[in-house]
Amino acid sequence: MREARRARVEVSFEDQSLLVPLFGQFDANLVQVENRLGVFISARGNHLQIEGPEDAVARARDVLTRMYDRLALGQDLDPGAVESLIAMSNEPTLEGIVRGQDGGAPIMIRTRRKTIVPRSAGQIPYMRQLASTDIVFALGPAGTGKTYLAVAQAVSQLITGSVQRLILSRPAVEAGEKLGFLPGDMKDKVDPYLRPLYDALYDCMPPEQVERHLASGVIEVAPIAFMRGRTLADSFIILDEAQNTTREQMKMFLTRFGQNSRMVVCGDPRQVDIPGGDAMSGLADAVSKLEGVEGIAVSHFTAADVVRHPIVGRIVEAYEGTGS
Repeated sequence: MREARRARVEVSFEDQSLLVPLFGQFDANLVQVENRLGVFISARGNHLQIEGPEDAVARARDVLTRMYDRLALGQDLDPGAVESLIAMSNEPTLEGIVRGQDGGAPIMIRTRRKTIVPRSAGQIPYMRQLASTDIVFALGPAGTGKTYLAVAQAVSQLITGSVQRLILSRPAVEAGEKLGFLPGDMKDKVDPYLRPLYDALYDCMPPEQVERHLASGVIEVAPIAFMRGRTLADSFIILDEAQNTTREQMKMFLTRFGQNSRMVVCGDPRQVDIPGGDAMSGLADAVSKLEGVEGIAVSHFTAADVVRHPIVGRIVEAYEGTGS
């Protein structure tokens, strides 16, 4: 087998105030790029020299440039963001994530607290769908950003006034264990099931705004059972953990759709916790009936789109590979 050609390139960064966050504490970001791509990076002032196999050096240069561009736009650069840029450096869609393809609008979601850009190849078409399609189904494993991006898009549209309310829902189904009696009123009883939705809200809006909107009903977080008999107009509606709905519940939920609304249905078809398993899940049934219908889009995520710690993606791949 022929040995890979080796290369050495130098990349320079104009704004020296961004070098500390670019390199990371104790050069942690540079070490992360080195370890993942198999290159050696040395720093001299605002110049970085990258050495290693030719393809890996080209990828490392691209990743470091994207890291710098991200900081220049005022966005955070944590280890997860670095890992996502590394993962996407082999994707043809990486170029244009910030600028937009063919000179089009940038692919991003603006909220009160942050500007969000795609962190995996699968998130790029999904974010486009969130901005333009009436009903979106997002299918895939945990950690791919399905629910987080949906909440971010909902918050963005609430800020701009294109919707008047956010409705966040999920089935109140225990994930394999019995929680027993839960004390408190109805809100206290259902809140543990809805915590991921709250976490995404607080990440996109100042806490005092979230509390105010929850108190006024502008943001409503409720189990799916509370959706029956309603028509939800001028609303952004999100159903999380949709694989745990029955067929009847899914049909009921989808037909709540009203004028000037947007709906996102998120779930992992491989994590069904309701009695009867996959055969009873309303998510797979709905996608099989509705995929291809005008005004409805489906995004499929894989382990390659996991944007949590890299080991999460490897865990998902291991489980999916065994078919269990």
